[in-house]
Amino acid sequence: MSRRDDTVSLRHMLDHAQEAMGLLAGRSRDDLEADRTLNLALVRLLEIVGEAAARVSPATRERLPAVPWSSIKGMRNRLIHAYDEVDFDIVWTVVQTEMPSLSEALRAAISQSESSGRAGTDA
Repeated sequence: MSRRDDTVSLRHMLDHAQEAMGLLAGRSRDDLEADRTLNLALVRLLEIVGEAAARVSPATRERLPAVPWSSIKGMRNRLIHAYDEVDFDIVWTVVQTEMPSLSEALRAAISQSESSGRAGTDA
């Protein structure tokens, strides 16, 4: 994977994580249960975060241990393959409590990659 590809994937992860957090701003857990469009949107955003994470090279994943790569990809797989068993309590918790720290780690990684000219490759 090229350096640019890893930066693009990291940005996709960050952008979609931030969008998920934005969708829940000012909302309650009950809103998530009552609003089918909201819960579908959040699931899709989490799927994209997971898919983008799977596209990040092993070298970059190794360089960024603060990002819970396997958990992110595992959640994506669970949402895709067990679409009929989505636990919205988990979705709520992930977006509310884990996305902020993920976003910070991704922001730092992107900034570091851009300032060093290394977006992360096997080179």
